[in-house]
Amino acid sequence: MTRLLLALLVALLAAPAVAQSHPTRPGSIYSPDAGPVTLVGNKTARRPGDLLTVVISEIQNLKNEEKTDLTTDSSLKKQLTDFNIKPDLFGTLPSLEGSSSDLFAGKANYEKKGNFTARLTAIVTDALPNGNLVLQGRREIRIDGEIKVIEFSGVVRRFDISASNTIQSELVADAHVSYLGTGPLSNATRRRGLGKWVHDAIAWLWPF
Repeated sequence: MTRLLLALLVALLAAPAVAQSHPTRPGSIYSPDAGPVTLVGNKTARRPGDLLTVVISEIQNLKNEEKTDLTTDSSLKKQLTDFNIKPDLFGTLPSLEGSSSDLFAGKANYEKKGNFTARLTAIVTDALPNGNLVLQGRREIRIDGEIKVIEFSGVVRRFDISASNTIQSELVADAHVSYLGTGPLSNATRRRGLGKWVHDAIAWLWPF
């Protein structure tokens, strides 16, 4: 009996402390600032500070074809057949004859394909008055001195966000995707430093 009374006394003393450690609004048992706490709650991004996974899938397939054919022909033939002002003034009557031809043919083909896929979790930095969300994300990967950086920013509509809290990059407005690499592997595949400047200068000055 003594142990039971002691347990009840300890529980009564601890109750105010528990209530103070989890403050709630007066008259409410749920704090909206705490986010969803149930299995059926809305867990998609909807306010600044929330996270949203962007599925980057950019496919470029550009093709342009132009063809021009221009042909111009002209001819001129004039001959004076009678000049009777004074007989036998000219042993041979004057004549004029000419022709010209102009041919132009031009053809241009342009085709380019590109494919870039990645996944990046961005943070909601702002919520616009119409409900659209502003995203900003960055992922940096370092492997043996090689640094790969993916940066993403844009504006999304809340109803384009899937139930799994992801969105396709094609649904992002004003999207900016950047993929940069630095390190020994990246440097081996491109010109840099003084060699790059000299090469670009020669290519710009070369007249042929």
